[in-house]
Amino acid sequence: MGKIVIRSESCKSCQYCVKFCPKKVIEIGTDVNSKGYEYAVAVRMDDCIACQICARMCPDAAIEVYK
Repeated sequence: MGKIVIRSESCKSCQYCVKFCPKKVIEIGTDVNSKGYEYAVAVRMDDCIACQICARMCPDAAIEVYK
């Protein structure tokens, strides 16, 4: 099981992490950051396999994955 840390202030809701997560761990939340974007949140951490695809796909390096 992995741990995903998403820096909400760096997220601009591109949704690449949502699209490419093989386990559908990440979703776009309803809260808004200071830039006006609804940001990504990890909602099913128990399903995370720490593959790091989300972190690699993020154009703003807003995601870190720990095993």
